[in-house]
Amino acid sequence: MGSSSAGGFRVVIAADKFKGSLSSPEVAGALTTGIHRVVPHATVVAVPVADGGDGTLSAALAAGYTSVPHTAQGPTGHPRQTIYARSGATAVVELAAVSGLVHLPGDVPAPLTATTYGTGQLLAAALDAGCTRIILGIGGSASTDGGAGLIHALTGTQALDLEVLRRRLRGVEVVVACDVDNPLTGPNGAAAVYGPQKGASPEQVRELDERLTEWADVVADATGRDLRDVPGAGAAGGVGFAALALLNAELRPGIELVLEMVGFHEKLVGADLVITGEGALDEQTLHGKAVAGIAAAAGSAGDSSATGRSAGGVPVVAVCGVNRLDDPQLQEIGVRTAYALTDLEPDVQRCIANPEPLLEQLGERIAVEHLTMARTEGGIG
Repeated sequence: MGSSSAGGFRVVIAADKFKGSLSSPEVAGALTTGIHRVVPHATVVAVPVADGGDGTLSAALAAGYTSVPHTAQGPTGHPRQTIYARSGATAVVELAAVSGLVHLPGDVPAPLTATTYGTGQLLAAALDAGCTRIILGIGGSASTDGGAGLIHALTGTQALDLEVLRRRLRGVEVVVACDVDNPLTGPNGAAAVYGPQKGASPEQVRELDERLTEWADVVADATGRDLRDVPGAGAAGGVGFAALALLNAELRPGIELVLEMVGFHEKLVGADLVITGEGALDEQTLHGKAVAGIAAAAGSAGDSSATGRSAGGVPVVAVCGVNRLDDPQLQEIGVRTAYALTDLEPDVQRCIANPEPLLEQLGERIAVEHLTMARTEGGIG
């Protein structure tokens, strides 16, 4: 039964970061302030989320995982102080935390030399500490090394030593947050599609694709399996390929993994409303990113309040900086309506520079329209 039966409301806020402006917890904090101005006794549960890329580690820590410090190589070999997160025998490793574009010295691209070696060092540290389940978030990679650096760090040798890998991974489950379906090589592969974003010229893209082809040949010869064309193999410069072929990993949608990690489904019990969101609602939102994943999870929840709503899920609304979707598109992914900062302040730069007061106003509006008015009318949402 929802909290509304006891004279209050239960609202779950699960919004992704507003990139370049606010973190997931900051978005939730501003919305909570606004909601409490209208419904002071509402129970508001903030669930930090990410889509499996940048922010996955923060979501794990906010969910109660412990930070484990470690020194590892950045994408160009410079040592970096970084962390992974741990809860029991589960470790969360975020590639972007050590091998990401943001860690290139001076922001100078290194398309031919950047490596995932540091991510492998983090994986090795987690395994050495006794972790038997690894959740690997692979967004934001600076490299296109096919995951070779990661594998070399795990084995401690430049050779492809399958026996060492087998020993290291015995009894270990590796799950990778992956939201792309590119193959490793070819015109839709890691180098061709993502190389230019990492600073690669057309000539360098060709060279990288040749290197990836050679690496795939080596792995296929050693393992007897050729997985270069499996959807997702091209993720994160080919880390998807290495994970599939050499870590026996499972690739899963990033938001699905993160929601499981933070216990989102348990937090939906008794909820009257879910507020999700991200910086921009656009075509990408429709294809399995955070907002769509959260709405799907909320929509599949069972009887969740005292309003008589049966197993039709918890109502979902979204907040964003800019909304480029119409109502039918939103409803297609399970979002009833969207509230944009630009509804209140048309100047996007002002929204980015000072979003909190605007989000507080949106929180007030959502509380009025989906909590107090709904109660007056005899239902929530």
